[in-house]
Amino acid sequence: MLYGLIGEHLTHSYSCEIHASIADYNYELKELAPDELDDFFKKREWNAVNVTIPYKETVMKYLDFISDTAKEIGAVNTIVKRDGILYGYNTDFAGMKAMLEKYGIAIKDKKVLILGTGGTCKTAFAVSNFLGAKKIIKVSRSKGDGVITYEDAIKEHRDAEVIINTTPVGMFSRQSGKPIDISVFPDLSGVVDVIYNPLRTELVTDAMERGIASCGGLYMLAGQAVYASALFLDKKVSEIFIDKAFRDVERKMENIVLIGMPSSGKSTVGRQLAKILNREFFDSDEQIISAIGMPIAEYFERYGESSFRAVEQEIIARISEKRGCIIATGGGTVLKRENVLHLKQNGRIFFLDRSLEKLISTSDRPLSSNPQTLKLRYIERYPIYSGVCDVKINGDGSVEETAEEIIENIK
Repeated sequence: MLYGLIGEHLTHSYSCEIHASIADYNYELKELAPDELDDFFKKREWNAVNVTIPYKETVMKYLDFISDTAKEIGAVNTIVKRDGILYGYNTDFAGMKAMLEKYGIAIKDKKVLILGTGGTCKTAFAVSNFLGAKKIIKVSRSKGDGVITYEDAIKEHRDAEVIINTTPVGMFSRQSGKPIDISVFPDLSGVVDVIYNPLRTELVTDAMERGIASCGGLYMLAGQAVYASALFLDKKVSEIFIDKAFRDVERKMENIVLIGMPSSGKSTVGRQLAKILNREFFDSDEQIISAIGMPIAEYFERYGESSFRAVEQEIIARISEKRGCIIATGGGTVLKRENVLHLKQNGRIFFLDRSLEKLISTSDRPLSSNPQTLKLRYIERYPIYSGVCDVKINGDGSVEETAEEIIENIK
């Protein structure tokens, strides 16, 4: 390995994709156990590496030189070997600052809560301080020196205006849920989550629903990678590459989710998109049928809608963790808020808006088996589809036309 990323668990890292977008060197992921660090730094069989959880502080003892920014923060995320000497830097600072500016999350004169106490918390503190925060409070599960508990944060700091999450809570395959309930903070104007997988955590989607400026950590990841790459290659930073790297990776990793009425063409259009874009395709109804071992209409008749929706929610939660896929959903999937939250975490939701007169009722669809029930479902669900979607697509055209409109949108 000449260039790459070291950390303990790297399964869901996007770093390879980002570096491939901005440079032509081979960038690799190298998982290291704590007892492997000594040997890795003793051999020094590499040119430059990025460092992630949980080694941003640990690696500092191996370095010959540490930049002033990294010293102030107390964490290193970029190491470059020059003439056998190891230089440590912190490009997370520049990445986080670029992200806050990109999403218009103002810090100046604001009370900021930083969740977590690891290396990224130190970066968030340094950036918030640099940008002129009025007060910065660190929050953790345990009280400590300069750190309060979540209970104290909720009790004593309801006037917080910005929350920055640096914990792993909400990360796919690690810890589900959200670290704090933002509904108790009425003055919030910004919510930041440094997690980038999923693209939008539950904390971020909650903020989005409330109309609060918010972002996940992918832009920060792109920003720090661009600054790190410049150090790798001893070049000046071109910030235009941050936007490019972010867009390239988001487009590649974001799921395209299709919602709409039964018979609106979700499955057909989804397969067409998968073919054109060379992506994996998932039909949630097909996944459900495979799980229950019978047609959906028969399952409805035997066990009722409530049981069906529980199965559907499990399937949606599972396929929502996929990356860069096409997902066609059942007509009633978005009736449950939990399903919408799962789908939005890694996906952009497209509503295939097909006119009522072009929809077809069929006996295998238990809630729209005849024209009368189909019309009722259309009237009930149309405002729901419109409310939860990110993009509304005219579904009255051909399969090819509908697919092309979606492709143009993601471009």
